[in-house]
Amino acid sequence: MKIAVCINHVPDTAAKISITSDGKGVETSGAAYVVNPYDEFAIEEALRTKEKLGGETIAISLGGEANKETLRKALAMGIDEAILLKDENVRDSLSVAKALSDEIKLIGAEIVFFGKQSVDYDNSIVGQLVAELLNYNSITTVVKLNINGNNIVAEREIEGGKEIVETSIPVVITTQKGLNEPRYASLKGIMAAKKKTIIEKQPKSYQNYVEIIELKRPAQKQAGRILGTDASAVPELVRLLREEAKVI
Repeated sequence: MKIAVCINHVPDTAAKISITSDGKGVETSGAAYVVNPYDEFAIEEALRTKEKLGGETIAISLGGEANKETLRKALAMGIDEAILLKDENVRDSLSVAKALSDEIKLIGAEIVFFGKQSVDYDNSIVGQLVAELLNYNSITTVVKLNINGNNIVAEREIEGGKEIVETSIPVVITTQKGLNEPRYASLKGIMAAKKKTIIEKQPKSYQNYVEIIELKRPAQKQAGRILGTDASAVPELVRLLREEAKVI
């Protein structure tokens, strides 16, 4: 059985992000990049699935040369093979999904893991698109997973609660925080990852249907105001909430 995990190389959420001069992208020079946090749960679940069912794990990433850093981390954690679909061009979610699904179909992966979303654009849709393109079953935002032969039972988060669903292989699963605790790469794993070859492929180009018009930083928060320290400040507070903030 082949188990694929699709991972992304994203700006560190703790880093200060700068926007390019054309206002359409993120400045990469000097920026810190990491494995997409939700994808770490996907990597861990792919490894656990292999440990339970056997087979081969393959990490796939679409992007430029820098994405090799993220693939190396997956290899260091224990992933068997890494594939870089090398493309420096900006793609929308559907174009990304088409390129990934082409590779997944080519390698014949039957179980595919994604993080529930990528923290750069937060579209939360690539996993589902890949499942549709491959005609695979799909379960999203999974927090518990049990695979028994061809049968899969998963618990997923929904608005206001959780639900338990059942499906079968082939399947695409998107992972949520709480599903597992991602392992740290061992020194042995890090050394082994340095010796492994990351397979580079040129993905097929697809039309983008979504264009980024502009990126901009959120407005800075205004300084707070102290209106008073006792009940005498209440009338002025009510007036400001009504006339200035317009929330009442």
